[in-house]
Amino acid sequence: MSSTSSWVGLILAVIAAVAAVEIVRRVLKSRLVGPRWVLAEPLVRRCTWPGFGTAAIVAANIAYEPVAITDDAVLIERGLGLFTIGTVTWLVIQAAYAITDVVLARLLTVEGDGNRRARRIRTQITLVRRVAAAVVIVVAMGAMLFTFPAVRALGAGLLASAGIVGVVAGIAAQSTLGNLFAGLQLAFSDAIRLDDVVVVRGEWGRIEELTLTYVVLRLWDERRLVLPVSYFTQNPFENWTRHNSRVIGHVYVRVDWTVPVAELRSELYRFLRGHPLWDQKDWTLQVTDLLLNGLVELRALMSAADSASAWDLKCDAREHLLTYIRANHPEALPRFRVLDDRGAGAFGKAAAGWAAVAANYPASPDGREDRDEDGDGSGGGDRP
Repeated sequence: MSSTSSWVGLILAVIAAVAAVEIVRRVLKSRLVGPRWVLAEPLVRRCTWPGFGTAAIVAANIAYEPVAITDDAVLIERGLGLFTIGTVTWLVIQAAYAITDVVLARLLTVEGDGNRRARRIRTQITLVRRVAAAVVIVVAMGAMLFTFPAVRALGAGLLASAGIVGVVAGIAAQSTLGNLFAGLQLAFSDAIRLDDVVVVRGEWGRIEELTLTYVVLRLWDERRLVLPVSYFTQNPFENWTRHNSRVIGHVYVRVDWTVPVAELRSELYRFLRGHPLWDQKDWTLQVTDLLLNGLVELRALMSAADSASAWDLKCDAREHLLTYIRANHPEALPRFRVLDDRGAGAFGKAAAGWAAVAANYPASPDGREDRDEDGDGSGGGDRP
């Protein structure tokens, strides 16, 4: 293309194509279309720049007409062809992501009994569209390579040696391929889903991101724990929302033997009935142990809709019980009894022995758990 008119025609074609895309974008963002069509906003957000690029390259490819077959003309045609394949691939992937974004956004609003199924579908859609995008990119790269005559001539030889190359690549990338298959296994076996609550290596967190190679956990203190996908297929872990998100929390309180258990049980029920985080289902207050240090261990159980609510509910219940005991039954606060063995005989000596044992068995007056009830290494037992 050497004439000025040809170059002007190409530039005008590109401008016209870009202008057409801009008109479509403005129509989709208008009040007449945008609020009525759920795909309008995702398409505008994801496909604006891919649309501009594809329109410009396709228009230039159509309008380009070389006057003579020269090396420069062949190079330009090949470059336009490569850019066309690349921009069309980009547009197709972004359009597919825009469509699936609508489905994922609707699944985010599902609550109640359908939430578990919605999270499973979200996980599967997220992984499948990433796999599909990778396949489309590989196909596009292959199409780009086959635009070169030399590569097309080697096609038969490449197919013949594909088996050997595949074996070598499989051995070299064994761990990577293992993670890929593990990611697909997790997604379709329903072992974990997005937003699941899990305990891994003693850390409590939610599944924030699940890819074909790694899993990101958002921990309770906003840290992020990144693990390879294969970890979840080769190691045990706790999934607190495997079938539903409902959780039963426990609070331990260690008090004196004089504590009125029945009255404390009634007070706990009164507190739970007025608390918005209790799901109105399970609760109890039981005497679970008589400790060697002369104290009584009470365990309060309460249910909540999810683990985060259960954690806040437990903290509030613990604080309320301690406040109630201190205000209404101060005699029930933790204390130790020691009898003078002078004139007390064998009983006095036994009591002194109990006191010695108590010195080596401290109890926390605020009711926090001193032993690791949950086995998560935290020592507190009920930290989420």
